[in-house]
Amino acid sequence: MKIISLHNNQKQLIKKSIKGDQQAQKLLYEKFSPKMLGVCRQYIKDLHFAEDVMVNGFVKMFNHLGSYQYKGSFEGWVRSIMVRESISFLRKKQFVVYDDDAVEVREEVLGPISDGLLDMEYVQHLIDGLPEGYKAVFLLYAIEGYGHKEIAEMLAISEGTSKSQLFKARKMLQENLSLKGISPNSKTANKK
Repeated sequence: MKIISLHNNQKQLIKKSIKGDQQAQKLLYEKFSPKMLGVCRQYIKDLHFAEDVMVNGFVKMFNHLGSYQYKGSFEGWVRSIMVRESISFLRKKQFVVYDDDAVEVREEVLGPISDGLLDMEYVQHLIDGLPEGYKAVFLLYAIEGYGHKEIAEMLAISEGTSKSQLFKARKMLQENLSLKGISPNSKTANKK
């Protein structure tokens, strides 16, 4: 029964926010900003830029809140705004370069491995180490669940480039994991 009341409460917050109720907007922002900063941070390495993108994403969210049709998850709807805002930021700053040349694998040693499982901070560090083009495609495909056709449209690239970038991102991540003696399939540490 709590789920229903929480859902109704969120629905009321959305309706009040549409009408310009600043308290309701603040509550929505406070509820979703930690997760949405995490979403932006996945795409944007610099925390300050990620925070700016998140704030811009919330501005867009509030401006378009009236178009939310209460179908599916509200959090998912907000997340899609943040993903698109992050990609837009990367494209505007020309950080996303889709390079078909080989990329040198970074051999930076970092990241704790505890009980055979990869530390999430270390995984984020590995993803941050990817060239921006690889990273954007990898996150959109592996984390957000978009297909290559959708990714190609979002990033203004061909489907073939999307597939190539994903392949290269996976390869680079696997190589970096194997440098640490970690099998990407088992996620366990191979003691040397």
